[in-house]
Amino acid sequence: MTIRVLIIDDSPTMRAVLGARLSGLRDIHVVGVSCNAAEGRAAIKELEPDVVTLDIEMPGMNGLDFLDKIMTLRPMPVIIVSGLTREGSDATARALALGAVDCYCKSDHAGSALEDGGRLAEMVRNAAKVRVRRHDAPVMSQPVRRAAHSQDTQLIAIGSSTGGVEALQVLLRGFPEDCPPTLIVQHVDSRFAAAIARTLDAACPAHVLLAEPDMPLRRGHVYLAPGNDRHMMVAGTSAPYIKLRPGELVSGHRPSVDALFHAVAQQAGSRAVGILLTGMGADGAKGLLAMARAGALTIAQDEATSTVFGMPRAAIALGAAQVVAPLARIAQHALT
Repeated sequence: MTIRVLIIDDSPTMRAVLGARLSGLRDIHVVGVSCNAAEGRAAIKELEPDVVTLDIEMPGMNGLDFLDKIMTLRPMPVIIVSGLTREGSDATARALALGAVDCYCKSDHAGSALEDGGRLAEMVRNAAKVRVRRHDAPVMSQPVRRAAHSQDTQLIAIGSSTGGVEALQVLLRGFPEDCPPTLIVQHVDSRFAAAIARTLDAACPAHVLLAEPDMPLRRGHVYLAPGNDRHMMVAGTSAPYIKLRPGELVSGHRPSVDALFHAVAQQAGSRAVGILLTGMGADGAKGLLAMARAGALTIAQDEATSTVFGMPRAAIALGAAQVVAPLARIAQHALT
């Protein structure tokens, strides 16, 4: 099957560059280009693309507002094309929270050779596999009132990938201000990790921040792995702290959900909770099994609410998930 792509970007140069990177491929066909949201809306109706690449900074309606309309009226896989300024990174993080499936950094390649090693094409292929939900009935988590026994939970570890930023926003809204220390590995370009932490922090009762080496774990704090070629682990028995270390890819990723889950299984055992959310592939499945065997509570997001059911499905197939739940109910299972 040929994947039909629509490019929406106000820059003629970027439209040409993106088109060139997708040209000549047997499985991908650029069916149209548009320079603003109005043209893009008409092109979506006429051309019915499978995947849209969308610039954030456009005249008239900006990319974020247009993305919100797409997800409400005609949900489809959208790849955000963004710069690396502070404003561009924050906007990209908000776009991922709105439901964009990936982000492609124009700063890496604009003005250089037209070849990007197939990165954009691979994003398009992955995006075409994604199921996007309509935004007219948003998924909400109500904040959970902490049960007395949840004081016994020493750590919560979360793994997510495609669709994960949107899912994390929903999940963490259900965490109370004094939630157990929570560690997250989200597969995303590390250059956008700080912006994602800021976006989640603004939307959630607990304090969400980017993890740093040797940072002590505190209640009411949620730590997002920064990437930058390092795995996020946990160390310290009486006073747990974050350990960031380089290493080989684990389950195809760095940082890896499996690496985090294995470390938490060893560190906290039955006093931990493991949560595996939407994502492609199988990263986190074996680690969640290790957590279950160590006595931790293990939860996987269900298929109906997952953007991509790959990671939760792999964990369920291994028998690693003690609970399989819709996204809006996961916080309740984890904290009560």
